[in-house]
Amino acid sequence: MKFINLSIYLIFSLIALNACSQDTQVRVEESSPKQKFEWIELAKGMDYCETDAPIVSPINDSKITIVKINPNYFDFFLVTATEHKKKSRPADIWADTFGFNMVVNAGMYDLANGLINRGYMKNYGHYNNQQVNPAYNSMIALNPVDSSRAAMTILDLKCHPWENVKKDYHCYAQGMRMIDCDGEALGWNKRKQSCSMLVAALDPEGNIYYIFARSPYTHNEMISFMKGFPFKLTNAIYIEGGPETSLHIDINGHCIQKTGSYVSQTYAKDDNDHFWDLPNVIGIRQKNIKD
Repeated sequence: MKFINLSIYLIFSLIALNACSQDTQVRVEESSPKQKFEWIELAKGMDYCETDAPIVSPINDSKITIVKINPNYFDFFLVTATEHKKKSRPADIWADTFGFNMVVNAGMYDLANGLINRGYMKNYGHYNNQQVNPAYNSMIALNPVDSSRAAMTILDLKCHPWENVKKDYHCYAQGMRMIDCDGEALGWNKRKQSCSMLVAALDPEGNIYYIFARSPYTHNEMISFMKGFPFKLTNAIYIEGGPETSLHIDINGHCIQKTGSYVSQTYAKDDNDHFWDLPNVIGIRQKNIKD
């Protein structure tokens, strides 16, 4: 592994809003002659990559942003507006309020209500939504009852039935599968909708990946992109699409903010320039671990 050179550092500075000058390390993986993955270490256990999508979108930059997280180095929190005076907040305000280093959407929420997740959502003794959605077969799980388990994981409910796992973790957020527990792609038939998108997934070592695209792609295109990565992903879950899509990182002087925008047929424009208020988020905080 080598220290990042000046040209790569300048590129990284353009994709971060307030990246601070410091020693940063980079490693490179390639999936094809046209697609490189240059990994930048933001903190111990958190790596960042921005690569070109295999398909050029007519809208925005056709980039895919990936954040890789080793859950051994972080604490994870599910935070809901229903538990905090029914007050939704933008991702950066959630982070400032609770001292998180990273904040992302916890899942799709009911636009009519504005607060309730479309699938099951539980934070310890608080229920945002007590109903398991039978059409959603993926579940983010945080904070295990047995501390020997991973601090955060993603469960494929077709591989691990809900009745068998519902008491294993204190916090759950339900969503839709994109890649199953064996790494197989799942087909989507959602009106061939294209949108900005945030997805989460696992690798065989249990690392968490958050994958963001501002440029709109269909869900099947994003699945094919993930299948083409030079590392295996499983248990991929669709988190959010459109202007609600949020990725905020502030760690070790690296400040990165990504917002979605476009949704075909409902918000077919690329003009969003700020975080939208979110009712439910996952907050990630660096542990105080010494090497």
